[in-house]
Amino acid sequence: MRDLSHLPDLNIALVQTTLAWHDCAANHAHFEELLAQATGADLVVLPEMFTTGFSMESQRLAEPENGITSQWILSQAKRLNAVVTGSVIVRAGDGSHRNRLLWARPDGELLHYDKRHLFRMAGEHEHYSPGERQVVFELKGWRVRPLICYDLRFPVWSRDARDTDLLLYTANWPGARRQHWNRLLPARAIENLCYVAAVNRVGVDGKGLSYTGDSQVLDFQGESLLNVGEADGVFQVSLCAESLAAYRQKFPAYLDADAYEIR
Repeated sequence: MRDLSHLPDLNIALVQTTLAWHDCAANHAHFEELLAQATGADLVVLPEMFTTGFSMESQRLAEPENGITSQWILSQAKRLNAVVTGSVIVRAGDGSHRNRLLWARPDGELLHYDKRHLFRMAGEHEHYSPGERQVVFELKGWRVRPLICYDLRFPVWSRDARDTDLLLYTANWPGARRQHWNRLLPARAIENLCYVAAVNRVGVDGKGLSYTGDSQVLDFQGESLLNVGEADGVFQVSLCAESLAAYRQKFPAYLDADAYEIR
């Protein structure tokens, strides 16, 4: 297990808000105003499909790789001197449509993760192609694994108790399944011996679905460090690497984890 005790605290800003339906420019303007409140954060997290809402109109709404939102999010990362992340609809180089999380660094580097598990109950699997690989991003020495919404229901894809310090979920999770969200997130924290941060949206989308938020941060025992309920705004919390390292040393359940390969 890596030595985490020397790492600095990680300051996270969760941005929970409403989304303008299918209106990229309006959402850019809205988030740009909100992000002024994220000063001091190392990592700023926006919801899933933050430029459009959770839409199946991938043909019409997809942006090219390095399109307008890629440039916008990089400009925000530079402005805040922080990583800014959230997912958007992208047309990949091979022509496929992806629900893609962008990871924009203040130095101008743009990385990404493509959503693996597509929400078939909304037909997402008919309009998007699934991601093929897990990714881990490093920030101030912390190892962060990004995931998107429906991925939360599949613990094998999240599993990495040795090398992940923070599981990060960005979502459009409807209020009808609010209880599932609030039960699964602590489970992911406990089984992976890591912090979990999750950002959802609020309001009603263009299909009439209601979202109740519950963006939150949990520690490695599944205890709540922050839960913003249905509030609209920017909320910050600090994660302590020393506390995580001490708990893993005290309770090293990862040593008994099952070995497997994902195909």
